[in-house]
Amino acid sequence: MNCSKTLTDGAQVSLATILKNCRLIFISLFSICLLVSCSDRAEISTTVEEESRWYTPAQLLSGTEVFAANCAQCHGDTAQGLADDWREKLEDGTFPPPPLDGTAHAWHHPQSVLLQVIDNGGAEFGGTMPAFATTLSQNEKLSAIAYFQSFWNDDIYTQWTKMGGVN
Repeated sequence: MNCSKTLTDGAQVSLATILKNCRLIFISLFSICLLVSCSDRAEISTTVEEESRWYTPAQLLSGTEVFAANCAQCHGDTAQGLADDWREKLEDGTFPPPPLDGTAHAWHHPQSVLLQVIDNGGAEFGGTMPAFATTLSQNEKLSAIAYFQSFWNDDIYTQWTKMGGVN
């Protein structure tokens, strides 16, 4: 069986050569797709640019430390929450700490309410969060809010501001 093709200029190309070229093209395309899918997502940020947010880079930096020391144990290192379902009561009848990264309800509340919850704790809402009124300064509380809001995407942050976010 002759596995070659005669081209218009009389040259012959074997099936093996064609398959080899197709394989090289496939490997190249696959490699490009793999590199793109594994690339650093930080460059493709979905967050509102820093200058359009209410907080400063210094508050965000401070918030990283405040959140790690006071909030991460219950809300997770990146404010992602630790419970499978933050809406489902625990055995003791309380609600688990919700995510604060924009996937739960924190963005439904203006900054003044977020500060009240930090000050007074979560008992009023069925949670177990302690009060931080005398533990954290006003600047530390605002910095903690800045930290978890830094995980909110453009849509969530924009909706929050339209609902009276900073007031």
